Amino acid sequence: MAEMTELLNDVDALFARLQKKYPAEIDGFLTFMKSAEGGPALSAREKELINVGIAVATQCQWCIAFHVKHASAAGATRDQIAEAGFMAVLMHGGPALMYLVPLFKALDEFLPE
Repeated sequence: MAEMTELLNDVDALFARLQKKYPAEIDGFLTFMKSAEGGPALSAREKELINVGIAVATQCQWCIAFHVKHASAAGATRDQIAEAGFMAVLMHGGPALMYLVPLFKALDEFLPE
């Protein structure tokens, strides 16, 4: 199985586990997430590109996999996703640069050239 898909499987497993053991907490988070994503000012693609940048800046490989896949599904191109990653590097510096490794792994897996 591909590395980034495996990370997405980890996220799915975590959500299932939390739904069983801590349903109020995960439902609260998911409700907030849907509300935050529901605003009309930005498109789903724009929101996912922002999320990609934040995922790189916060150095979260699971978030990178999740949001690259969702950005792609929302119509973002490889170059747009890569540019969002570079914006994170601009704002966060060298540590974020290293997280372009999983970003490009996710691009190669979910949006092959």
